Amino acid sequence: MFRKSLDNTRQSSLANKFRQKRFKHFNELIKGLPVPIKILDVGGTENFWKQMGLAGNDNFRITILNINEPIYSAKANMIFVKGDASDLSNFPDKSFDIVFSNSVIEHIPDTQNRVRMAEEIKRVGLKYFVQTPNYYFPFEPHFLFPFFQFFPQFFKITLLKSFNMGWFKKCKDNREAYVLLKENQLLRLNELKKYFPDSRIIKERFLFMNKSFIAVK
Repeated sequence: MFRKSLDNTRQSSLANKFRQKRFKHFNELIKGLPVPIKILDVGGTENFWKQMGLAGNDNFRITILNINEPIYSAKANMIFVKGDASDLSNFPDKSFDIVFSNSVIEHIPDTQNRVRMAEEIKRVGLKYFVQTPNYYFPFEPHFLFPFFQFFPQFFKITLLKSFNMGWFKKCKDNREAYVLLKENQLLRLNELKKYFPDSRIIKERFLFMNKSFIAVK
């Protein structure tokens, strides 16, 4: 039941309700843009845009870039591209009205590639909307364990080798656990500001705490 409430692929989940609320900020950012509005979703899914009601809407042209093989959608306004978030060289400068990225940048394994991702987003988009969970929020959203991000690395590796944690199966060895940790690193606010220094930061709150941050411009 707990996992279901945090499963953002389910329309009725708590996680999806957060996304719906967050999307109101996105709608404010694109209000008044001439149609069709060209959107690049870095690391997204078709299901997200279906939930937000934009799939099949001819007022939007949505390009979804992901590391997985492209999926061919029945929705005429969506195309899929296989690619790396830190290398958007297939797209010319300012070729999208807005670049959207939801809970992706924290999965980029190292600082250098996160910087590249941010620079590429700013290069190809006239506007951007980049969301990421807050490092200091007490509940870790990937491993679904309170204060997990604050534990020493050896203890996190021990947990990952001993149990199924959050959305992940139990790791076979230290190396697999280490890679998993590298690919799930929450960002602090000052880090997000460093990557997007010209942005305005929207703070999403839950129980009087900052649950996540959105860099917008």
